[in-house]
Amino acid sequence: MNAPARPRVRLATTSLAGCFGCHMSLLDIDERLFALLDRVEFDRTPLTDIKACGPCDIGLVEGGASNAENVEVLREFRRQCRILIALGACAVNGGLPAQRNHLDLEDCLTQVYLTGPGMQNGRIPDDPELPLVLDKVYPLHEIVRVDYFIPGCPPSADAIWAFLTQLLAGQEPVLGHGLIAYD
Repeated sequence: MNAPARPRVRLATTSLAGCFGCHMSLLDIDERLFALLDRVEFDRTPLTDIKACGPCDIGLVEGGASNAENVEVLREFRRQCRILIALGACAVNGGLPAQRNHLDLEDCLTQVYLTGPGMQNGRIPDDPELPLVLDKVYPLHEIVRVDYFIPGCPPSADAIWAFLTQLLAGQEPVLGHGLIAYD
């Protein structure tokens, strides 16, 4: 007789202000994806094209928060996910998108849309369909409570795999030497 199947954990992922490199590292776990799929059921993620996050066990969020839509998605993940993980440098500390934080937002928008090289008769976009740009890029923990942090730009596939398999086994995840990158 076959052993009863373990209940699958619901996992959601999203990418905010970042480059999508962390999701690429998740996909880089290659054939281990099949083992992961035996243990998890995906909710909202670019892999499923589900647009809203339902109740989940684990939420992986890459990227910082740079606009009102990012904040809304992040708060939805915090409400819906029992465990929230900041994945990658942008989520942990703002990463590369936060390089704009030392610039005045109005000066930055003026340079990009009005006075930059090649600009003639430019205007700063103000379409109601565009999310409101925040004064700076925020790491996730400055907006919501984050349970775990996986640093790296991006974290390696091996680091993501080790972290998730430990968490799914009910262990406190520990990333040892060789798995943590502070690039």
